[in-house]
Amino acid sequence: MFKKILVPTDGSPLSEKSAKAAIQFAAATHASLVSIAVIHPISALSLSEALGADVLEDVENLQDELLRNNAERIKALANKADVRCDIVISRADHAYEEILATAQKKRCDLIWIASRSRNSLQKLLLGSQTQRVLSHTAIPVLVWQKNSWE
Repeated sequence: MFKKILVPTDGSPLSEKSAKAAIQFAAATHASLVSIAVIHPISALSLSEALGADVLEDVENLQDELLRNNAERIKALANKADVRCDIVISRADHAYEEILATAQKKRCDLIWIASRSRNSLQKLLLGSQTQRVLSHTAIPVLVWQKNSWE
């Protein structure tokens, strides 16, 4: 069975519901979790002149704080369920690359990822971090979609 589960989170309600389901699964299977929040860097080139460097830094700090608080909330929920949970916060242009790198680095044997239900055209036009994770990993991936297990 799975021993270490990577759970990406973006702070959305869907992501939190998915994390809660992952915690239940981990508790039932005696697995541990790694919660990862990937922050997309704000383009300093496009915004620094318009906003100013100080404002840009404040926005990035707020972004860091919000995702860290979300990851800490997930860790607290895991702790209540007696599930060990490590937190990884990182900044990257492509979240899926960071998710995959962390899964390897932390030796995760399952990636539990939330996905919004989108039709094929939306996926084709918009892309999907979940789709990219699925396409670039050999690690098993459980895709938790809206209305899964509800």
